[in-house]
Order: sequence, then C-alpha cells, then structure tokens
Amino acid sequence: MEHHSQSGLSPLICERADEHLQRLIARWPEISQLSDEQHQELYKVIGLSDFIAEQLTRHPEWILPLFQGLLVDLDRKTFDGELQALLANLQDEEQAKSVLRQYRNRQMVTIAWRDFIGYAPLNECLVDLSTLAEALIISARDWLYHLMSQQLGTPCDEQGNPQPLMILGMGKLGGRELNFSSDIDLIFTFPEHGETQGGRRPIENQQFFIRMGQRLVNMLHQVTVDGFVFRVDMRLRPYGESGPLVVSFSGLEDYYQEQGRDWERYAMVKARALGPWTHYSDELHGMLRPFVYRRYLDFSAIESLRKMKLLISQEVRRRQLTDNIKLGAGGIREVEFVVQSFQLIRGGREPALRQQSLFAAIDTLYQLGQLEYRAVDELKKSYQLLRRVENLLQAIADQQTQTLPCDALNWQRLCYALDMASEAELRANVEAAMNKIHGHFKDTVGGQDADDVDDIWTQQLWNIQQDDHAQAVLLEHGVDDDAFWPALKQWWQTVIKRSIGPRGRQTLDKLMPWLLNEIVGFELPSKAFEPVSKVLDQILTRTTYLELLYENPGARQQLVSLCMASPWIAEQLAKFPMLLDELIDPVQLYDTTALDDYGSELRQYLLRVPEDDMEQQMEALRQFKLSQQLKIAAADVTGVLPVMQVSDHLTLLAEAIIEQVILQAWQQVSARHGVPPHLTGSDMGFAVIGYGKAGGIELGYGSDLDLVFLHDYNRTKYPDSLHTNGDREIEIGHFYLKLAQRILHLFSTRTSSGELYEVDMRLRPSGASGLLVSEIENFGDYQANEAWTWEHQALVRARFMFGDADLSVRFNELRSQVLCASREKSQLAVAVRDMRVKMRDHLLKVEQDEFDLKQSPGGIADIEFIAQYLVLANASEHKELTMWSDNVRIFESLAELELLSYVEAKQLTDAYCYLRDESHRLTLQQKPTRVPQNQVIEHSQQVVSIYASAIESQC
Repeated sequence: MEHHSQSGLSPLICERADEHLQRLIARWPEISQLSDEQHQELYKVIGLSDFIAEQLTRHPEWILPLFQGLLVDLDRKTFDGELQALLANLQDEEQAKSVLRQYRNRQMVTIAWRDFIGYAPLNECLVDLSTLAEALIISARDWLYHLMSQQLGTPCDEQGNPQPLMILGMGKLGGRELNFSSDIDLIFTFPEHGETQGGRRPIENQQFFIRMGQRLVNMLHQVTVDGFVFRVDMRLRPYGESGPLVVSFSGLEDYYQEQGRDWERYAMVKARALGPWTHYSDELHGMLRPFVYRRYLDFSAIESLRKMKLLISQEVRRRQLTDNIKLGAGGIREVEFVVQSFQLIRGGREPALRQQSLFAAIDTLYQLGQLEYRAVDELKKSYQLLRRVENLLQAIADQQTQTLPCDALNWQRLCYALDMASEAELRANVEAAMNKIHGHFKDTVGGQDADDVDDIWTQQLWNIQQDDHAQAVLLEHGVDDDAFWPALKQWWQTVIKRSIGPRGRQTLDKLMPWLLNEIVGFELPSKAFEPVSKVLDQILTRTTYLELLYENPGARQQLVSLCMASPWIAEQLAKFPMLLDELIDPVQLYDTTALDDYGSELRQYLLRVPEDDMEQQMEALRQFKLSQQLKIAAADVTGVLPVMQVSDHLTLLAEAIIEQVILQAWQQVSARHGVPPHLTGSDMGFAVIGYGKAGGIELGYGSDLDLVFLHDYNRTKYPDSLHTNGDREIEIGHFYLKLAQRILHLFSTRTSSGELYEVDMRLRPSGASGLLVSEIENFGDYQANEAWTWEHQALVRARFMFGDADLSVRFNELRSQVLCASREKSQLAVAVRDMRVKMRDHLLKVEQDEFDLKQSPGGIADIEFIAQYLVLANASEHKELTMWSDNVRIFESLAELELLSYVEAKQLTDAYCYLRDESHRLTLQQKPTRVPQNQVIEHSQQVVSIYASAIESQC
C-alpha cells in the first residue's frame, strides 16, 4: 500500500506502521470495513504509537467503536458508571483485575489517539487521564470494600457507623493533570478507630484497612497478562515505607503536626480526596490545611523550595540525566516550584490559591497581581509544550519517561504530532521554553551566581605562561612556596592535553582563579593543591561539577579545607564526585544526622528513586552511605563531632542501610516466590545479628560487617507450612537461603558508587562450611554444644541488629544462656590466651619502637580479650554481664560488680577510647594504624598489666 505520500509520515514511521498493520490484518480481516479515511487514520496512529498498535492488535474489536464517535467526543463522565456495571456481579479478584486492566487499556488507547491526532488539547487529555485513574481507583476500592465486608464484617466506629477507606491522590493525580504513563502517589486513611461488625470475629478497623490497602495496591499495581492499571507508590504516607500502610485521621493529623517535613508540606499542596465528595472529604482537607497553609505570609517556603530544587539538581548530576525535561534546569518541576512557592507563601491569606491544579493556580496568581501577564504567558506556554512532549513520549510505548529520545524514529513521531519540521526545530523550541522557565524560576525561587572574577589576582596567575613572571606574582602577594608554581604548571600542562570540550574549558577558566584564591590562603599552597587537583582530574570531563564549584563559593572553600584536613576525604571526593554536592551548604555538611534519624533520612532519600528500579535503588543506598560518611568525617576532622560519637554514627548508619537492604531483598524474593505462610502481618521470621565492630557499636571508616542470619521456621513447629504461598512456591528453608543470597548480592554488587559494605559471614555456625542462614534454635544448640571458646568470645560482642521482635527476644535469651554457662576459669584463660597469641603471631607486623594500635601488646585486641574473658568467666554468677555487647559498658558493669576495680575499668576505657580515636584519625590521614611506641606507652603498660592479672595469672 502507498501510505507515505498520503499520510505525510516519514519513511521510518511508515516502516513501523507497516509492521504493525501486517500483524493487525492477520488478527482482524474485518479491517476492510473501514473507509479509506478511517484506514489512513488508523495507519497513521499505529505508526506513531507502539502502545496503541499493540493494544488494537490484541483487541481489534475496539477499533470500530472508536470511529463511531469516541475519538471526537470522549465522555469522561461515563467512566464511573461503566466500571461499576462491569464489576457489579464479580466475586473473583482475578476477574476484577482483568476487567480493570482491559478497561484502562481501552480508554488509554482512546486518549492517546486523541492526543497524537490532535482531537483534544493537552489540558483536556490530562483531565481525561486523571478522571480515568480516579474512576479505576475508586471502583476497585468500592468493589474490594464490599467483598471484604462480606468476608470480614464492616468496619465501624464506636457508635456503629460504617467507616470508609479514604484515598488521597497526590501529585499530578491530585491536580487532575496526570501524565499518560505516570505512577500514582496515594495515601490511605480512615476516619475513626473501632472494629468490624457482622463478621465471624471482630477485627480492628486499622487491620481491616491495612489488609484492604494491600489488596487494593495489588489490584492496581500487579502486572498480569493484561498489563497493569497503574504503578502505585505509597511512599509519601507518614513514615514512608516503614510506616503502616493505612492510618486514621487522628494518626495522620498527629504526624503532620509533630513530624511533617517541608517536602511533605510541598507534596500536600496537590493532595485531593478521591471519589465522590462527602463530609469525610471536607474533614480530611480541613484537618490537613493548617499544615500546608500558614496563617501568616510564610517566606520560609522559598528557602525550603530552594533546598528541594538543590536536591533535584544533585539527583540529575548523580544519575547523569541529560535531556530530562522534568528535572533539568528549566524543566517541568521548576514551573511547579514557581507556582507552589506562591501557594505556600500566600495560601494561608488567600484561599483562592488553595487548589491542586497548576493551571488554575497560575491564573489565580495573575488575578491577585502576584505574577505579571508576560510571566504567566511564558510559564504557561512553556509548561504546556513540555507537558505535551512528556505526554506524547510516554504514549509512544506506555513507559514512564521524561527524557528526550535518543533515536530518530521517536523524534520523528514527536515532530509529526507537534507539527514541527525537524528534530532541530523541536529541540530549539524545547530549549527556548526551558530557558524561559529557568529565568522565572531564578527570579522567584532564586539561586546563587558566582562573583565577578576580574577583581582577584589569581586570575592573572592562572593565565601566566612564564615561570619567572609567575614566581614574581606569587611573591608579590605573599606566597612563599617554591613547590606551588611547578605543581600548578605541570597540572595545567596535563589538562590542556585532555579533551574536555569548549564548554568545559570555558568553565574551568572561570573556576580556577577562584579555586586558586582559596588555595593560596594556606601556608603551603602546594600541599593544598595536590589533593584538590586529584579531585579536579576526575571531574574535568563532567562540566556540571565544574559549574557546581564555580557557582558555589561554599563548595570551593569546603573542597580545599577538607582535602587539606584529610587525604581520605580527598580520595572519597575524587572517587565519587557526586559527593561534591554535599559541600554546597556548609551548615548542612557539618550538621550530622541525629543518631536515631538515619533510618528516616534514608527512607526519605529512597523516595527519590522509583521503587521498581533496583539498579537505581542499589546506587541510591551507596550514595546515601557515601554522603553520610562524608558528613561524619567532615565533622570529625574539624572537631564538630566529638570523637567518642564517630563510631556510634557509623554504626547506626550501617543499621539503617541493613534495614533497607533486607526490605528490598524481601520484596524481590517474595514477589517471585510468595512468603512463608506461618508469618503474620509484616513479620519476616528473619533476623540479622551483628558481630565484631558492628555488634560492639564500634564501626570505623571502611569497616566491613560481620553478620549472621537467623530465621524462625521449624518444620516441627509448623508442620502444615512446608512451602511459600506464591505462584513459584519453594521450600521455606530454600526461601530463606535465597533471601540471604539476595541480601549479600545487594551488599556486594559494585556499582558506579562502589560496593555497599563488605560482609563477612564466617562467624556463622560451622563457619564458611555452614549454612548461610540458620534456624534460631539450631543456632542455640550449636552455640551451647559445638561452638569453640573463640566463638563464645565473639558472641560476647554479638548484638541483634534487625528483625522481628520475637526473634530479638529469643536471640537475647539464647545468647544469655550460652554466655552464662559455667566454665572452669583456668581452662577458659588458657583457651583465650592461646587464641590471643595465635592472633598476634599471625597479624602483628611492626618495626622496632612501633606500636600497632590493634595487635601490639596492650592494644585494642588485648582490651577486647580482657572484656570477653571476664564476661565468660563470671556471667554464670552475674547474668547482667550479658546485657551489653560494647566494651565500654561491659567495663562499667564489671566495675559495678567489683570484678574489676574502678581504676582498672577507667584505665581500660580510657586506653580503648584513645586507641580507637587514633585509629579513626590515622584512617582519615590514610596512614597505617601504627604509632611510635612512646606515644602510647602509658596506656599500653596499664593494659598489659591488667591483661596479665585478669587472664595470664589464671592459666
């Protein structure tokens, strides 16, 4: 058929259309019933969208009704009624899923077709998409509520009034401006606590709604043969992934009053109760309004939005996103920031601004005189172009993307739908729109620009070619360092050979005078320049990082001072340039995360990454660890963080990461195989035990993790539960083995941000030859009957780090029983001494008059062995010695029990803290953990003396 000349489509589009047409004809011979005009339009649209083509090939019966008026006149008001009729008589959840998905796909084909061919303007398409999403969510909710009420009873308050599940639609769904292939962000809530009525036994309302919420997410999110309804993201709920799936109105209110963050306030601007409006909808919005809209003019919102934009810019750099029309400078997100900054500032005083729709809010801003006509006109037109491009991009293959195409076919599809002559014309229009948006963003939310470079003398230094001239200029400005100019010149000569492009070269020439201005402030600039130049070497070809340093004086200052303070930090910055983002705000850099906040900070950090993108999730975990370690190290080397707290921070950071790794591994393995049926609620029947430095809360920079995995599944205890309950069921012991393997994979996989942690599993029962994960009672039996003395020593330093509460209680009981076993003290002393000698012979390698902080006599290992011996020797009579796993508190307990004198306990604690602090310091200086013997002689002699009286005298 000759389609190209008739349709105006490019050869590439025609080629794709021909492929789809052949498949369609094979499935639907009735295509001959179409008129030439209809045939031509069908050909055109299947060339433009693979999604439309694939759906129509699967369901050719949809084609004729489309031409009978739906394309021209789509009536979104019919969505609710049609869905209710389709679901009315169904009792099977799988059937309901199929109905929802097929209805969704049919309507999405119609909406995409109308968008590509131009039957509907952008705003109408976005409302159609939002209305469809809302109808699908609410129909599924109502069907499921009816089904579960029949099965479990109806949730009621104390007066017997039925309680509904309320759903807050967030983001663009809340604003009725949903993308074609967007995730939907939801928050589930219900009005009053109480319990179900009419079921076999009453269930608390919250439990009913959590079960219902889980099933509802599954109904919408699960991929079946018919695809999915929507990808559902529940991470905006209170406490994120670690919070309950559903909370009551009062729980929601308490959270936002007491713990609501700035970003949550920003997100709530677009929140809207979905479904028919009721008095519960009024109550919910009235309750949330004080959190979102302050009674006064709230200019603090500007700074909050600026920080949020900074986070997004960091994400763009870290993920090396290019051509991203949502997150890039001047992208869709910046328009939202401009409008929502006004809403957050003035919404408390101006009720007209309290609306979810961006288009409506921007018109209101014009009416209130907050934005001039030109700004409104430019923002709206630019935003509409980017949103239309985004929508078309996603409708090509029903994929969530905001990145401009990297192939000719999709560029041509966009150009055809947007009536642009070429990729170059469309690119020019997109860039012009983004430049206008970014200008208004900077005017409204603001940013930071570098000062004029002409006023500083280091501009002249950077441009000098002659050695004599350079040395004279340096001396003239008081720089007396013979090594500095040769180092700078040599580096400059290597740089000019690098291929960094004209933009990179231009940015480097603007940056270097300012950076040199920081460097020459040090007594020996050559010492500062060396580590800084290594960082620059790594970012020369990544112009965005050069621009970051140029535009942020604070980042330049911190780069130089931290590189001078710690070679370890300099190496981290060179290996992982994305850490430069952390230097922008010195206040933030030195404000280390509170010890009990690492978990919530990590959960918020992971909100920025799509839940189903495992590669990005793994990268995000590593980046979080690196950035938090940098903050700890920066605060450490500058004295902001007391050295006693460094290990606490590093250990609790590791705990937060362990939790997320296990949650991700559990999600991946259970999605494939289901879960062991003996579990209830959110239980996993799984635990992680930390040994060594992790167990003793004593992690250092670069420490590995000594871990042991336990589970609670016992065939005798659960004879009816042999296999998991998923489609690909496996034996439960095998399930936990797969979980353990997945956890180790997530820890050890090397991404562009390195390895997460090196995990050592050799302390598990039977060591490297033992099972990767042990049943907890078998673990207890092994420890009681087969373990060596050195394994009991290790158990002294063991600590429950993650898992179900029941497992925590049982592990602590077993650990206490083993440690409290009666031991013959002289035999124990011999075993401990022999292990210490063996360790020292194997690991101690020092020169004369050198002291190895860990292995030399009187070092850290001796102190640890003293603690372990005294616990094992005395716990049978003093059970309280088994309470702690860290040496400092063990020594306190020993002193209180008069098993050590207070003087000895203090000497051991002081020595231990001093040696550990020195170890941290030397690690940050990238030096071996060895010091001159005379530096520690007082501490080491005291430790040797106590070791001799506590252990050797008992042998």
